[in-house]
Amino acid sequence: QVQLVESGGGLVQAGGSLRLSCAASGSWFSIDPMGWYRQGPGKERELVATLDIGGNTNYAGSVKGRFTISRDYNKNTVSLQMNSLKPEDTAVYYCNAKIKRYYYSTEADYWGQGTQVTVSS
Repeated sequence: QVQLVESGGGLVQAGGSLRLSCAASGSWFSIDPMGWYRQGPGKERELVATLDIGGNTNYAGSVKGRFTISRDYNKNTVSLQMNSLKPEDTAVYYCNAKIKRYYYSTEADYWGQGTQVTVSS
């Protein structure tokens, strides 16, 4: 079984910072990329940031310059440092990893349980 476990959400005032972390456990052939998505109230889930094994990042335009994604490739963890938070960043944040369980498997999306981030104005 593969599990993604997030931590680090909470309530913060606008302009503040939070750090989210996600740890993947289990077994797989490959796990890449890893990243973060979010779903705000009444909205669809959207990409926040991803980071692949080559070090390539992909950020949503709304978070560029404020959020930084990082990975520990040995520990299979991914983190999201969120600075200058805005009320519109309020959402449930989900860790994501694209995983091939075996060399012959197709790649599949795995998700964490989600962690709430609330930014007050």
